[in-house]
Amino acid sequence: MLRRVWIPILLAGLVQAEPGRSHIKVRGIYGGVPQQLMENGKTLAASGVNAIWIGERGITKARVQQIHAQGAKLYAEFNTLHRAEYLKEHPDAAPIGKDGKRAPAPHGWQGICPTHVAYRKWRMNAFRALLKNHAVDGVWLDYHHAHASWERADPVLPDTCHCERCKEQSKGKDWVEWRCGVFTDWVREFKEIRDEVRPKALLGTFHCPWTDREREGALKRRLAIDLKAQAKYIDVFSPMPYHARFGHAKDPAWISRQTKWLGEFLGADARIWPIVQLADWGEAVPAEQIAAVLDHATRAPSSGVMVFAWGKLRKQPQKVAAMVECYRAMR
Repeated sequence: MLRRVWIPILLAGLVQAEPGRSHIKVRGIYGGVPQQLMENGKTLAASGVNAIWIGERGITKARVQQIHAQGAKLYAEFNTLHRAEYLKEHPDAAPIGKDGKRAPAPHGWQGICPTHVAYRKWRMNAFRALLKNHAVDGVWLDYHHAHASWERADPVLPDTCHCERCKEQSKGKDWVEWRCGVFTDWVREFKEIRDEVRPKALLGTFHCPWTDREREGALKRRLAIDLKAQAKYIDVFSPMPYHARFGHAKDPAWISRQTKWLGEFLGADARIWPIVQLADWGEAVPAEQIAAVLDHATRAPSSGVMVFAWGKLRKQPQKVAAMVECYRAMR
């Protein structure tokens, strides 16, 4: 007899019942190794967790072994175009505005010119080394967009880069399409390296959750993210619908609206594993909203999910308990 699992949904003061999520194969945590879920004989599996994402600089052989010993997957987050320290010795890699001046970093988010040859080589070499030296199960590209601050309700989206190098390469071409093509070509090269070095590893991307029409088409026009073009190279798309951060604190259904659009936009073959906000960042996410957030995050076309972000979440035991309850119910 089939066992029917139900996930409690607490929304607008009402408790409803929604069917379980047997189609969700990945139940993950982003932003650190959840040691407290593995203490005193506990296991990740007992908490319903089967995947962990941590930053590239936090990947060690010991951590890979630890997570694999738990029967879970370990994925690395890889910063592509937000390594601002590079500019200290290479100021010519800074994005330039239409006025010919270095574009200020909006809200402190410093991007890099995507046509800077030496910077691109530096990141590609780091990507190759990560895959060569560590048996990670995949790598997720992050900050792979133009110089901007978009992870907020009031984004700042400068028009860059207009350095001499970019102007020369874009001459006679459609600016938006050329610019998107530059970023897509980075993805193509990342895939080539993955195929060569660790072909079984997944290539994923964390990306802006906007639709193609929001903010006058800013996804391509300002951020240079061409999702359909990147789909030729990306295995898993992980939109970032941080509902509270993006001004939808009381509307977790915004999450499923965004993932539904993405599935329709990319087509039925796209693998979509959103990363959703449980930790407080800007607006708070109350513990009683966790079930609703994970309900909307795991509705089709999603086939996986991860939560943001363990560094803060681990200090909020009520939220951790709510996440674990939902994850267990999805198994």
